[in-house]
Amino acid sequence: MTGPVDLDRLRSALAGAAADAVEIALLGKAGEYTRFAGGRVHQPQDITETQYTVRALVDGHAARAATGVPGGLAAAVTRAAELARALAERAGQPGTATIAEPAAAPELELWHDDTAAFDAGARSALAGDTMRRAEAAGGHAAGMFGRAVTELAVVNSNGVAHQTRATEAIGTLTATVDEGTSHWIDLHRSVGALNAGESVARTIREAVAGRGRGPLPDGHYTVVLGPQAAGELLGFLEAFGFGGDLAAAGVGLVARRAGERVASTLVTVADDATAPYGLPIGFDLEGTPKSRVPMLTEGVVGAAVTDLHTARLLGTAPTGHAHVAREEPPSPVAANIVLSPGDRTEEELIAGVERGVYVQRFWYTRLVDRVAGTITGVSRDGCFLIENGRLAAPVAGARFTHSVLDLLATVDGVGSQVRSQPVMNVWNGAVSAPALRGHGFRFGAAT
Repeated sequence: MTGPVDLDRLRSALAGAAADAVEIALLGKAGEYTRFAGGRVHQPQDITETQYTVRALVDGHAARAATGVPGGLAAAVTRAAELARALAERAGQPGTATIAEPAAAPELELWHDDTAAFDAGARSALAGDTMRRAEAAGGHAAGMFGRAVTELAVVNSNGVAHQTRATEAIGTLTATVDEGTSHWIDLHRSVGALNAGESVARTIREAVAGRGRGPLPDGHYTVVLGPQAAGELLGFLEAFGFGGDLAAAGVGLVARRAGERVASTLVTVADDATAPYGLPIGFDLEGTPKSRVPMLTEGVVGAAVTDLHTARLLGTAPTGHAHVAREEPPSPVAANIVLSPGDRTEEELIAGVERGVYVQRFWYTRLVDRVAGTITGVSRDGCFLIENGRLAAPVAGARFTHSVLDLLATVDGVGSQVRSQPVMNVWNGAVSAPALRGHGFRFGAAT
């Protein structure tokens, strides 16, 4: 993308469509990524993605078509209208699909000049410094530093016309010293918010400290979860019933336990496009302004994220979370989940533990039981025993199966420093969390 799309060009594509209503959304991203490993920069990539999605309505029935180039927009509008008309004819009765009405979107600070200036030279210099630091510690480093510009524009035949451009910065690093490893990831609209120099130094120190790690005995532990581990667990909240499709089907927490306390009073989680974390965008691809959706407020179950369809089913106002992912049906998605930070440093959380485990991150996590909130996975990289308030021996990754809700109910400390990580297959999706402390977390085959 060389510049913002011309909204008048999108509007002109609406005219003459053989449909009752038409909506056009542009999702675009131009990214530059500097990867490094083995002591050198390798596989630098410039990636440009552009997709125009069209939704046409005929007698309340909707159909979609898409194209990757502006020249294909007219054909996509025609195709969507033909499909919608065919659906309406087969149905033989009116449908319920709608398009958004004009409404103001929140004004957000999405463009940061420091990210725009994070060019190949700056990224390569940072990668080189990172690799030299790891080598000086007796190990090596692999990872990526990148910047991107994303654009979302939406117009429809009701007069909706929204457009925004946003910067995006990301850093990832795996440091390895002998068998000790540590991992870091963070993303933000501003590259300065990544604190890359400090984050790199900490990651390498943790890799050095992770040498000589041994097995973690099966058992239930007090745990201090680093921001990455905490964020991984919070990413499952939507699957527990905070999506509008589940709520409308009567499944999960919002449908069955709204207003009930299920977590510690220290736990407040929202999908919040106004938060200064993650990758917020002020409206969705249906042109609906995003609302802050309280998922857990001091542990009490709140509301679900919705699009136009699921909001109608629930009888509520849409929250602006329409999403279409590759190879998935359209559905509302929580795209900027944030756990509100507390007032403790990570060191203070650790200091309050007589015996437990510090977990840097989880991986290969999977949903086991939607109702109980149980997931399974493996801890990985910089994990340590905690003894008498201090990090002690490093431990290897261990399998866990545990209820996220059960852990959140035991939280008695929340960190003050927030980090973000991407959500797979969600455009501009992120989960942002500080460290947290909880109890009774099951590793291994403990009963």
